[in-house]
Amino acid sequence: MKLTPTLLAALSAVTLPALQAADSKPLLAVPGKVLYENKFEAAPEAKWKAAKGDWKIVDGALRGAEIESDNHGAVIRLQEQYQDFIIEAEFKFEGAKATSLSVNAVKDHMARIGITPKAITIRRDDNDHEGPDKAVTFAVFPVDLQPGTWHTVRMEMVGDKMLGQVDDLVAWGASDLFTQTKAAPGFTAAGQSVDFRNVVIREATLNPEWDSVKATLPEPGENVPAPAAKGKGKGKAKAKAKAKAKSE
Repeated sequence: MKLTPTLLAALSAVTLPALQAADSKPLLAVPGKVLYENKFEAAPEAKWKAAKGDWKIVDGALRGAEIESDNHGAVIRLQEQYQDFIIEAEFKFEGAKATSLSVNAVKDHMARIGITPKAITIRRDDNDHEGPDKAVTFAVFPVDLQPGTWHTVRMEMVGDKMLGQVDDLVAWGASDLFTQTKAAPGFTAAGQSVDFRNVVIREATLNPEWDSVKATLPEPGENVPAPAAKGKGKGKAKAKAKAKAKSE
């Protein structure tokens, strides 16, 4: 078979992403077998439960949009449980104010990567809401995510450690909470709307080179802005708290 320039270009388009994936170095976790995958080209299976909002397939992606009368961000979760795992997906803003990739403990929240067009927050969630437990922010990155552009979000969880990544931005943290069973990974959308596609969940084992990788990353909390001085920015703080509550 003669390899014409057109055919060579087509072959490159098919094989290059696979080669790039194979060549990428592990961070916290070494990926194992695929546990679940969905391109979201068609309506998701029944084990995806939409607790809030409007979720539908639009142009080969799953689109989530908040319903104003819900008074809560749109939420959809995969009703599965995992232990050590990696979840990765692509997302793009189509007008929404915020989105997240999160995972719960069997009871209450566990961890999330919160994303707005201007900031990415990687954190351990508050696990008891009204009790003494508090959320712990591992990192906040300023960004400029434009509508209509696809980005990649990835969460790795192994043992008591979590690593969050959006495109090339990476941060990690640790908590005893993370040793518990991970339940119901899923997505949120505050406002209208966010698209998701190409979700893959894999088994994970600790990268034997993790200590070397960790040395290249910011320490947990290093990239977290200092709290505003007391009495300043109260209006902004209340607005952020309201947005956070709606997105969970």
